[in-house]
Amino acid sequence: MKTITIREAREGLSHPEQLFATDDEVIVTRRGEPVARILPIKPATKPKIRSLAAFRASQPFQGIPSEVLIAEDREDRC
Repeated sequence: MKTITIREAREGLSHPEQLFATDDEVIVTRRGEPVARILPIKPATKPKIRSLAAFRASQPFQGIPSEVLIAEDREDRC
């Protein structure tokens, strides 16, 4: 943990990678009292994407061909 004053923070904001890169937490103080805490962000985790082949394998397989179902539907309408 690193403690800096507001003046040091203002002067260092032109190069924040140098000011904040070395420590994982920085406390900013004004007249000796803490006023802010700067924490590093957590890296975003990408959601796992399944492959198309795995998705297709998980889908139920239709046993009756679609042309048979369409023909039956048309016959029922008449």
